[in-house]
Order: sequence, then structure tokens, then C-alpha cells
Amino acid sequence: MPSGLFALLDDVATIAKVAAASIDDVGAAASRAGVKAAGVVVDDTAVTPRYVTGFTPDRELPIIWRITKGSLFNKLILILPALLLLSALAQWAITPLLMVGGAYLCFEGAEKALHALRKDTTSLAEEAEIVADKTHEEAMVTGAVRTDFILSAEIMVIALNEVLDEHLLLRGATLAVVAVAITIAVYGVVGLIVKMDDIGLHMAKRGSRARQAVGRGLVALMPRLLGALATIGTAAMLWVGGQIFLHGLDEFHIGGIGHALHDFAHRVAGGLPGAGAWEWLINAAGAGVFGLALGAVIVGVLHLLPGRKTAH
Repeated sequence: MPSGLFALLDDVATIAKVAAASIDDVGAAASRAGVKAAGVVVDDTAVTPRYVTGFTPDRELPIIWRITKGSLFNKLILILPALLLLSALAQWAITPLLMVGGAYLCFEGAEKALHALRKDTTSLAEEAEIVADKTHEEAMVTGAVRTDFILSAEIMVIALNEVLDEHLLLRGATLAVVAVAITIAVYGVVGLIVKMDDIGLHMAKRGSRARQAVGRGLVALMPRLLGALATIGTAAMLWVGGQIFLHGLDEFHIGGIGHALHDFAHRVAGGLPGAGAWEWLINAAGAGVFGLALGAVIVGVLHLLPGRKTAH
């Protein structure tokens, strides 16, 4: 009997070790996948605050919570099972899917850049008033969740591409961890951003002069921060979309542009201090320029279609 008990305990210890190793594997895989998807995450974070602009402060966090739940539903219930099925039955489709997603990001980025060049003079306050007057909360949440679905699909496909060589269970666990972690990170940051002006107003009304000065600074900073986020989001779209598409072309041995860009960046940055950072910057800039060109072509083609108007 004691020997049987010890054998059972030994089996339990072995199972625990295997489980711990599996958790480590999932954590490592999720980390790799999350880093690869970082550019799309930046854009997701930059895009979302516009959907709560113009609502009263008491509705901002509830709206973000509704979008968060919609995002988790998108990732865990709709996208994850579909990608696992795809990875089991048609792995060949992953690269074309990535390229389609990359082209979409380039298209979105190019349209945003086009609107910026047109110097639209509508202020954030005016935009907020338009949204508040003409759009119901339900429509805003629906639009935000729809946009999230597109960006979430791209994030999850990028993550899946990093763990295709793993077994199906590890793939599923990794994608689930990435889905939850990125959703919490994105909408946690978004919640902080949209409440920052309220925090600033609260600080500006009471406390020491230093505290009030910080509060006024936060209030003044928010429009600039939202503008900077929009610019960063556009740049991230073009960089990530261009990089994904170039990588896909290289996978199919078409053009060799991605390899040429990598070799060029390596040659230019090779003799500079901090060569790795410079090489990354040149690669990112080159991918962004390619993404802008590709997106501009797609915008031009779509606008030639009968009855097609700009979406933004």
C-alpha cells in the first residue's frame, strides 16, 4: 500500500512537472506571438478612443467595457476556433490570409494619410459634437466591435503564424493567452486614456498648486495625445501591413523586395553605433513606404469602382 501511494505521488509530481513545462511553453510562445503583433496592437489602441469621444464621462467606461466584451467574443469564440481549424486542415492558407490582412492595413493607413494631407480642419471637439448628436451609443459600440474584429483577426493570424510548428493544444492555449492578454492591455490603456482628462480636472480643482498645475497639464495634453495616437496608429498600420505583405511575397519567392530591403538595411547600419536599432529603423521605414505605396494603389483602384466612396 505505501509503495502504491508513493508511486501515485510520483505520477502526480511527474504530471505537475509536465503541466508546468507546458505553461512555460505557452507563456514563451504567447510572448513571441504578442511581440510580432505589437504594431497592430498599437493601432488597435489608437483607433478605439474615437468611439467614446463625445459621450458623457459616466458612459465612457461602460462603453469601453462593452467593447472589451465584444473583443473577447471576437477573439475567443469566433476567430480562435476558425484559426485552429484552418491550421489543422489548410496551413497553406495562413500566408495568403496574412497578406490579405496586411493589404487591408496598408489600405486603411493610406486612406488615413490621404485625409491628413487634405488638412481636414474639423477639431476634436467638433467631431465629438457630431458623434454625440448623430450617432447612438449602440451604433458606436457595434462599429467599434466590428473594427476590433478586423484588427483582432490580424493579431490572431500573426500569433498563429508564430506557433504553427507546435501541437494543436499548445497553439490553442497560446492563442487564448494572446487574446486575453492583448484585450486587457489594449482596453485597459484605452480606459486610462479616455479618463485622463477627468483625472486632470479632478486634480486641477483641489489640492496644492503643484497638483493643480499637473491636473491642468493633463487636460491640455489630452487633445495632443489623441492626435499623436492617431499618427502613431497610421504609421503602425503602414509599417506592419507593408512588412506582412513583403514577408508573404518572399515566402512565395516573388520580387525579393523584402530580402533586398533587409540586405540594404544591414549594409547601411553595419558600421553605425547601435547597428541593430538602425537596421530595425531602416527596415521599418522601408516597409512603411512600401505599405503606403501599396495602400495608395488599393485606394486608387477602389475609388475607380462605380459608386465607391471613401470610407473615412
